[in-house]
Amino acid sequence: MIRTSSIRKKNAPFLFACIAPAALLCGLFVIYPAFSIFRISLYKWGGYTREKVFVGLDNYKILFSDSRFLHSLRNSLILLLTVTAVTLVISLFTAYLLTESSLKLKSFFRVVFYIPNILSVVVVSAIFSAIYDPRRGLLNSLLSVFGISGPLWLGERELVIYSIALAMIWQASGYYMVMYMAAMGAVPKSLYEAAEVEGAGSLRRFFSVTLPSILPQLRTTLTFFVISNINISFLLVRAMTGGGPDGASEVLLSYMYKQSYTNSSYGYGMAIGSSVFILSFAVCAAVNFITRPRD
Repeated sequence: MIRTSSIRKKNAPFLFACIAPAALLCGLFVIYPAFSIFRISLYKWGGYTREKVFVGLDNYKILFSDSRFLHSLRNSLILLLTVTAVTLVISLFTAYLLTESSLKLKSFFRVVFYIPNILSVVVVSAIFSAIYDPRRGLLNSLLSVFGISGPLWLGERELVIYSIALAMIWQASGYYMVMYMAAMGAVPKSLYEAAEVEGAGSLRRFFSVTLPSILPQLRTTLTFFVISNINISFLLVRAMTGGGPDGASEVLLSYMYKQSYTNSSYGYGMAIGSSVFILSFAVCAAVNFITRPRD
């Protein structure tokens, strides 16, 4: 015991030297900016002048009476829940299908499904803007074959946020599929063989063997997905609709950007940014609590 503690003390400087650069970068680029955002949110400030007026929590009180903020919060939650659920189902299903099947072109399909993830957001938005084009777009052209007049996918308040959700699902599914395929490939074959001996079919093996075995990877990817969902939704909204029509597709970050840099309400924009931080942290904590291992 004494020898172990002495070894730890001897290695402490080396461990500190390894951790210090990462801790310093985290403090400079994560922790300090997060505190700065909250500090600025306590002021009424345009962002381009030296004059700041301390208003305390007034900016946060305005949030709950701001209908546009509440609408952007609603849109962000819709994207968070809808895109996460659909992407999870698609990526798990395709990963299991490719892992369990005897297809000779597994590597080919893996590359094909992964391609949308390596495309920039601008390219993805251009592809789906062309698909949603009301005159020559793919969707309305297919509907016209059946004599159906297609809607304005990006021009109608009720449809625009779900049209953006479809683009997000298309872009993310292949990435998570590849991650789940790697996790499923590491599951011991003996578990599947034992389940097969007991008469378990493919569906039963998936829920009884595969899902419990890849739960750690599932927790990690869901946490990543919450963060990336909030960021990607902002980029796609900016590139595809600019928040239109009439603010119908605004999400939290796009509304924060508009308040901070267009309306010169930097303090209020940082209050929205603090709300995004709290929401992200709360959702990640909820995901980790729900998916925690049960004894």
